[in-house]
Formats: sequence, C-alpha cells, structure tokens
Amino acid sequence: MYLVVKTIITVIIIVAISEVARRSTLIAGILASIPLTSALAITWLYFDTKEVRSVIDLSNSILLLIPPSLTFFVVLPMVLKKLDFAYSIFISIIATVLVYWLYISLLSRFGIRL
Repeated sequence: MYLVVKTIITVIIIVAISEVARRSTLIAGILASIPLTSALAITWLYFDTKEVRSVIDLSNSILLLIPPSLTFFVVLPMVLKKLDFAYSIFISIIATVLVYWLYISLLSRFGIRL
C-alpha cells in the first residue's frame, strides 16, 4: 500500500506540472526546475530507511551529477530546430547518457566514486 501511495503522490506532481505547462511554460519551468524529483526521492529514502547518512550520500550524488544532466536541456532545443520531437528527445537522452558516462569516468580518475 505504501508503494501505491508513493506512486500516486509522485504521479500527481508530474501530471500537475505538465498541466500547468499548457497554460504557462514559465510557471511550469519554475516548478520543474525545483528539484521535485530529488526532494521526493530523498523523502521516500528517509521514510523508508530513517538513515540520515543515506540521505546525505544521495544528496551529494545528486549535486555531483547536476552538470551532466544539463546536457539534455542544451541539446534538446538545438535538435528540435532540425528534427521532429521523437527524434529530438531520443538524441537528447543519448547525448545525456554519453555525457554522464564521460563525466563519471572523469570523476573516477580523480578518485571520486559515486
């Protein structure tokens, strides 16, 4: 039952943002740029484990992984100018995955393990 409640709350937030976007991309952008997914994941982790150390580790991992995640938002608008939506999303995701891989490889060379 707990998993169902977590899923429903998470889905409601995501659907609400997409509905707001139909009326105002600025407000939806503000809501989406707030780390809602991270906040939900951190909240669910804490409620599930009650381990502050796990929350700290997740928070630090999220912080370290913000730079490569920006790849998606840089690539998507550029590709959308030339290709249709489905291809653009696919290419943006692939580019982001590649940048994540390179970034994590680079961090590991400096002894930073995620």
